[in-house]
Amino acid sequence: MIKTAITEMFGVEYPIICGAMMWLCKPRFCAAVSNAGGLGNLTAANYETEKDFRDAIHETRRLTDRPFMVNITLLPSVRITPEHHRMYIRVCAEERVAGIEFSGTPVDKAAGMEAIETLKKAGVKLFHKVGSVRHALHAEKVGYDGIYAAGIEEGGHPLDDDVTTMILTPRVCESVKIPVVTVGGIADGRTMAAALVLGAQGVMMASRFIATRECEVHENIKQELIRRQEHETVLYGKSIGLQGRGLKTKVLMEVCEIEKRGGGFEELIPLLAGQRVKQAWETGDVDYAPLMVGQSIGLIKDIPTCRELLERMAREAEAELARVRAMMP
Repeated sequence: MIKTAITEMFGVEYPIICGAMMWLCKPRFCAAVSNAGGLGNLTAANYETEKDFRDAIHETRRLTDRPFMVNITLLPSVRITPEHHRMYIRVCAEERVAGIEFSGTPVDKAAGMEAIETLKKAGVKLFHKVGSVRHALHAEKVGYDGIYAAGIEEGGHPLDDDVTTMILTPRVCESVKIPVVTVGGIADGRTMAAALVLGAQGVMMASRFIATRECEVHENIKQELIRRQEHETVLYGKSIGLQGRGLKTKVLMEVCEIEKRGGGFEELIPLLAGQRVKQAWETGDVDYAPLMVGQSIGLIKDIPTCRELLERMAREAEAELARVRAMMP
């Protein structure tokens, strides 16, 4: 057993957290990860009304009696407004969810310090996903309970500081006193062991969880992640101030070409729209939309259940840590 500040904070078996994924992190999948001994994720932006969001929390609790995280992404969006952000925060406090993963703008700037105070009074643990020491220090200062240190390897929207996990994790760990979770490049027990050695108290991964039996995504997508290697992702969006990393596909190469010739937001947004991603997950057309996965796809080789994945990661991590200890004279 690996006991860390994360397993103690949430009372979970493994210090392994599922990251946010639009259209995928819904109640059944969230509950599957939590029931396997980790922390599942319910991604708030999947829901546009208070009723639907609250119902999703209740449905997740019907499927698991274990804790799970809610993701609230505070970034500009065509579909999700600042009013949605405030609603998500209020509902999370009222429902007393176990924890929230904030990404994007710090919640104190997006919704005010009163939002943090309300959540903390409700017993909700607050984590912010950051890509720099300066942002981690700010999160600690305003009262977050932990940090997700997200290296440039991650899928989604890595900070354009472009710092790797190998450097970011120890830098954040030595700079703050609250627990740190490593994000980016995590997909197996070896990478989890490495994160723990670097000072992290847990790991968060998303790409690896797509290739599990319970993830409700087309089989073509899962097989594509097994087939692809670590060099087959691409960074895009820096020209419009919203860097992303996704699978190297026809649509993202088109996006990169538009950026290269100076095309603007109006030309890019139709190719990056969330509804395209939703359709791609459902149809299995990998070239239709940006599939936001990280370099950890190079380590994905099979499609286990969530329980099989987490149990295997724990065994591998323990074996790797024991192997290193055995090297000591």
